[in-house]
Amino acid sequence: MSAIKIRNLQKSYRVYQKKEGLGASLAGLFRREYRTVDAVKGIDLDVEGGEFVAFLGPNGAGKTTTLKLLSGVISPSGGEATVLGHVPWRRENDYRRRFALVMGQKNQLWWDLPAQESFKLHQKIYRIDPADFARTRDELVDLLDIRRLLSQPVRELSLGERMKMELTAALLHSPEVLFLDEPTIGLDVVAQHNIQLFLKHYQKVRGITILLTSHYMKDIAALCKRVVVIARGEIVYDGSLAGIVDKFSGHKVLTVQFGGERMPGNLSRYGEVLEEVAPKARLRVDRGEIAKVLSAVLAEHAVDDVSVEDPPLEEVIAEMFARSSDGPAATDLQPVGM
Repeated sequence: MSAIKIRNLQKSYRVYQKKEGLGASLAGLFRREYRTVDAVKGIDLDVEGGEFVAFLGPNGAGKTTTLKLLSGVISPSGGEATVLGHVPWRRENDYRRRFALVMGQKNQLWWDLPAQESFKLHQKIYRIDPADFARTRDELVDLLDIRRLLSQPVRELSLGERMKMELTAALLHSPEVLFLDEPTIGLDVVAQHNIQLFLKHYQKVRGITILLTSHYMKDIAALCKRVVVIARGEIVYDGSLAGIVDKFSGHKVLTVQFGGERMPGNLSRYGEVLEEVAPKARLRVDRGEIAKVLSAVLAEHAVDDVSVEDPPLEEVIAEMFARSSDGPAATDLQPVGM
């Protein structure tokens, strides 16, 4: 059964076009010009209960707007969506108790108070039974190893510690659906890894449905089997992470370690030379030419070792973003190895 069902969902904004110059600014006080920006353009999506789905796209693609629509923060311009059978923008109390939204760049905790005080407030807001609240809080606190930090003001915590507190607060009422908008943004490698381990364990144990946006490919590779890519407000891919490489990459990387001490000349006749450090060379070769090029290299040169690999995943996705968007390739995508 689909936990999330979206049909032709749309969200448009009227944006004021401010012109340069004093005269134009004064004229704008009396007659304003607007343009329409389509943040989400008629997307269709089904997410089954218990799935952990990555929602990828370049900046401005419509990811966060979609999460805000599904959490009822904003209302759509058109289309339909249900989450757990509820229409999100009706903002029914029953629905509010069944989902949670965590945004990596927004705080839901009181800045000058210890996190445990915010947790108590959440208990009152969601009307959580005291025994259930204590049991769930203790479970999350132990899983995230933050018990020693509960009495410390939130403003004194590190970014990674604050994100652990944000996740704890979001999960106190045991939601069935969790929307995560870049939860590891700005975190160091250790903090990212700890958040990934927690999310993977919690989702497996609780079986909740999670929709995750992130620019860190390590998050996606560690957590999600299914990837949905959105660009310019439209879904351009829905499938496995590995399938992105097969569908959107037109080349492979050929690595050759030549025998002897001398490198052959004019390697560019085989493909684009990515790296050349004797006695090894890395070449970018079109997928359709790889068999012919490999045969030619082996026939014409002494070779000690050879390998054929797909290009790095982050490179493929960046190229896909570039082809799907009007602007240049996304430069804020963080690779798997970082």
